[in-house]
Amino acid sequence: MSIEVIRPGLLSTVQDEGRTGFRRYGIHPGGVMDSFAARAANALVGNSRDAAVLEMTMTGPELCFHDNRLISLCGADLTATVDGLPVPLWRPVMLLAGSVLRFGRCRSGLRSYMSIAGGIAVPEMMGSRSTDLKTGFGGVEGRALKVSDRLFAGEASYEAQSALHGWSVEAEKNNRRMHAPAWYLSSREWPAYHAEPVIRVMPGKDSTAFDEDSLERFHKERYVISPQSDRMGYRLEGAKLELVQPMDRLSEAVTYGTVQVPGDGQPIILMADHQTIGGYPVIAQVARVDLPILAQARPGARVTFERITYEEAKQLFLEQELEWRLTDQLIRRKLAEMGNL
Repeated sequence: MSIEVIRPGLLSTVQDEGRTGFRRYGIHPGGVMDSFAARAANALVGNSRDAAVLEMTMTGPELCFHDNRLISLCGADLTATVDGLPVPLWRPVMLLAGSVLRFGRCRSGLRSYMSIAGGIAVPEMMGSRSTDLKTGFGGVEGRALKVSDRLFAGEASYEAQSALHGWSVEAEKNNRRMHAPAWYLSSREWPAYHAEPVIRVMPGKDSTAFDEDSLERFHKERYVISPQSDRMGYRLEGAKLELVQPMDRLSEAVTYGTVQVPGDGQPIILMADHQTIGGYPVIAQVARVDLPILAQARPGARVTFERITYEEAKQLFLEQELEWRLTDQLIRRKLAEMGNL
């Protein structure tokens, strides 16, 4: 049995945490843009954090479920419904066979993640199931979903299978295609998603090459995310940044969150599908904890940058990981309890 794509949405791709170890061949890690939302979605259905999910951008697909499935939706609110009833976010949801999951307008955020108990089963390529749109491999034939595609799931965990069975009985008893528990992942646990986010950055290796006025403008003024932005990079529009003197340098390694400044003085933030090397001066590096926040910022959103040190960024990441481990344990305990009812 499978999940059939009736309508694909704007850009719906299979992603996981990405492929590592291949930068020297020019292959970027890729993977989900919002790692927090994807990880939460997987935990809520009893998956490991690296299980493949469906990343949906701005508008979601229309999906027909041909068998009972346990899913979760995290990240952007794309007004998901089943039989005209809203599907709650940030919690496990059981859908009966024959259910059609539809998405409407995007109320908040930019990218939503759908996890299925057992993960989306597509072949691994270089240790990952992520779709690489630039090179055309991974995911579903290396592309975004299209009409009539079918998605299959792997084997669900014992807790997820137990919950699915119990909730299916409950839904059939109440003559409803959907069942969800009362508990959910509170917004207190999310990253600081905002329409106009403040993104914390560390000085880049070339930050001292920019004049003092440019550095001050970069950290104080707002920049607008350009419509010419995608999974490879966010182009920003705002105060022009200038070097003390022209630089002539070789290309060097870059990563997710690297902030480059090309000749026009308008910054570019490299995102999940970034190139592996770049020659533009690097003014800053986005702290890892704020990459999910940036991933949910839409074109037209205004962002500001707050300077922090490497040690502060490291501490923020360690604190986030510790908090997540505790949250993850609690989620799995709740899921197991629901399966034992």
